[in-house]
Amino acid sequence: MKLAYREFGQGQPLIILHGLFGQSDNWNTLAKGFSEKEFHVFTLDQRNHGLSPHSDVWNYDVMADDLKEFIDEHKLVNPILLGHSMGGKTVMFFEMKYTGVASKIIIADISPRAYDPHHTEVLEALNAVDFKIIKTRKEAEAILNNYLSDFGTKQFLLKNIYWRDSENNLMDWRFNLKVITSNSNNICVEVPKGKSDLPTLVVRGEKSNYVIENDLMGFKRYFPNYKLETILDSGHWMHAEKPEGFFESVINFIK
Repeated sequence: MKLAYREFGQGQPLIILHGLFGQSDNWNTLAKGFSEKEFHVFTLDQRNHGLSPHSDVWNYDVMADDLKEFIDEHKLVNPILLGHSMGGKTVMFFEMKYTGVASKIIIADISPRAYDPHHTEVLEALNAVDFKIIKTRKEAEAILNNYLSDFGTKQFLLKNIYWRDSENNLMDWRFNLKVITSNSNNICVEVPKGKSDLPTLVVRGEKSNYVIENDLMGFKRYFPNYKLETILDSGHWMHAEKPEGFFESVINFIK
C-alpha cells in the first residue's frame, strides 16, 4: 500500500510512525527539529489513518510490509526508524521480518509483549459520535465528554475530524473507525520471536505503564544491543508532553 507522508530536510533517512488514532502531522514540530540536524525526515500515515488508504486488512504484518514498500519506493538506504506506541510495534515487527534494512531503531513507549485490550472506552466514545446528526466539532466533543475525562486524549481524537462532504455538511473521522473497532485486538499482540543486534533505543514515559520493569528482559531477548531512556514527568505521549527531553534523547542516540 502506498502511504501518505510528509517530508522534511536532507541527510540520512529518518522515518517516523505515529500511534493508534494518530497521523503524520502530530510529529511536524519534532520532524522539523530532526531535519535541522541533517536528517531527511519522513512522517508516515499508517494504513487506515490520516491521508493513507483504508483497508479491511489491518495488522502489524501488513503494516510492516507497507513500511518496506515505502523504503523501497523511495530508495532509502540505512534508514533510522522511530515508532511511537502502535508505530513502535510496527517497527519491531519490521525489524524481525526485514532484518538488515534499518540502521537503527527507536521504540517509543511500547514493549514487544502482548497487551490486554485497553481501547474499549475510546472506541465506545468514537462510535457514539453519529456524523449524520453531529455537524460541528463542538458537538462531537460534547459526545466524547460523556465517555472520556482526559482533555488531552479528547483533543487528540478531535484532530481527526474532517469534512468528508462539505456540500452536504457531512463530517467524519479520518481513521477507519469500522475496521479499527473490529480488529482492535490485532494491535495488542506479541512481536514474533526473534533477535536483532541492531542499535536500539527504547524511550518510555516515567508516568506511563506501557513499558514496565518486567518488560526490560523482553527487550533484552529481542534487542540485546538496546539502550533505555526514561522521560521524567511524562506519560505515554512523551513526544507531546516533553518534546525537548524526547528530542534530546533521540538525537543523542542517532548522532
